[in-house]
Amino acid sequence: MSYQIVIQPSGHVIQVEPGETILDAALREGFSLPYGCRNGSCGVCKGKIIQGKVDYGRYNEETLSKEDIEAGDALFCSASPLSDLIIECHEISAIKDIEIKTLPCRVEKLELVAPDVMVIFLKLPANQRLQFLAGQYIDILLKDGKRRSFSIANAPQDDEFLQLHARNYPGGVFTEHVFTTMKVKDMLRFRGPLGSFFLRDTPGNGPIIFLASGTGFAPIKSILEYVFFQERTRENKRKMILYWGARTKADLYLTDLPEQWQREHDNFTYVPVLSEPLESDHWEGGTGLVHQAVMRDFDDLSAYQVYACGTPLMVKAAYHDFTTQCGLPKDAFFSDVFTPSTSNA
Repeated sequence: MSYQIVIQPSGHVIQVEPGETILDAALREGFSLPYGCRNGSCGVCKGKIIQGKVDYGRYNEETLSKEDIEAGDALFCSASPLSDLIIECHEISAIKDIEIKTLPCRVEKLELVAPDVMVIFLKLPANQRLQFLAGQYIDILLKDGKRRSFSIANAPQDDEFLQLHARNYPGGVFTEHVFTTMKVKDMLRFRGPLGSFFLRDTPGNGPIIFLASGTGFAPIKSILEYVFFQERTRENKRKMILYWGARTKADLYLTDLPEQWQREHDNFTYVPVLSEPLESDHWEGGTGLVHQAVMRDFDDLSAYQVYACGTPLMVKAAYHDFTTQCGLPKDAFFSDVFTPSTSNA
């Protein structure tokens, strides 16, 4: 049975087909709601059920607590309607005109940049290009019907190849394939672009802090390269700082790149942070948790925007501490959570 959903405050109306989540139906009908992981883990798609009943589906109880549900919240990527609904959430206009496509692609190059990080270069058919916003991701479609999500690491203006950064997680079926049997010229299929992690306008060209852990660097790389491209013709440039956290020095797998950006752009600063540096690293930089490195440098984040990408623990801790201790407005924190997919997912 299909149901009708009214989205407030816009007043847009969508029809939900049997088996669809609220988010699936909105995207199918061309309305862009905030979302990230689409598996109930990150919380980006959380919104209010003003009227009606839903099946909350599968979700992480740390992301959607009993108190959240009692307050009327749901995760729109997981929740399916059990009646007509009125929901409340902020629609994103910047991605509404970008078509989500399913396309074939060919593995053009594989570049091992760290012992457990592979950069995959994908080539689209000659008559195809993928229009996307810097920071978005694609889903690699596997033969068993499962999907694996990867952020697009290249900027939109540099789209000869789609660049993905894959970490070899234990039990990760696709990433183990990448590191053991994937070959140049292999064919893949993907769907995208997806996600709502992209650069928003900053009032008065205000400053930005980018926060990455591990391969969370990938979408931030896309955003920064896009900003640098845009700023070639601008006099008033935004101040931007990248804090990139990893366990050891080897885990900062493309560190020459942000170091080059820092040399070439006087409005950009790079701060690498290691949580467990090895003796052999001879590390003299920041140590500890990457979001705490930001807090050591900034007492007041009230004038900043923050873009955080990486592990759920890092993103959650950064949001909590920045908004409660450093004055960051809650609507100035944007995130993309990386949740490793294992053979059971």
